[in-house]
Amino acid sequence: MRYKNNIKQRFGSIQGLRSFKDTLPKNIKKVINKKGHIYSETLSNWKYIVGESLFKICYPKSFKNSNRFGVSTLLIMVRRGHEIDLEYSKKKIIDKMNSFFGYSVVEKLKFTSFNDEKKIALEENTKELYVTKNKYQKKIEDVKNEKIKKSLLELTKVFKNK
Repeated sequence: MRYKNNIKQRFGSIQGLRSFKDTLPKNIKKVINKKGHIYSETLSNWKYIVGESLFKICYPKSFKNSNRFGVSTLLIMVRRGHEIDLEYSKKKIIDKMNSFFGYSVVEKLKFTSFNDEKKIALEENTKELYVTKNKYQKKIEDVKNEKIKKSLLELTKVFKNK
């Protein structure tokens, strides 16, 4: 089998096992070299970088490296209602990340808020209890079959919505 000279692949014979680095396409190598290291280190040390209180309300979503058109940006997902807390500590996070890596890694932070799914699900479950609590709560609690209990709760929820 002839080997092409104009592509930057491994030189020499193909016989035996190749290293993993040589089997990856060039485009993927560039992505791993540029973004992979910074983003993975940020994820693994996020609790140290932002602190305990902010760690509970936010997490990094993506990292965009700088180019000639823009600056390096870290996109952070923030729980709805806590955006102001993160906005006040923006400068502190940038300084901490740059000191952690030893050079200017992040120049800008962007925030995107999200609803906490667990909290919404918990609120919906408590709404179901409040719907039936007034009149029929004791009667529904006396029912021993779990499927029938759930269906009765759903039925009362439907009546409450109408």
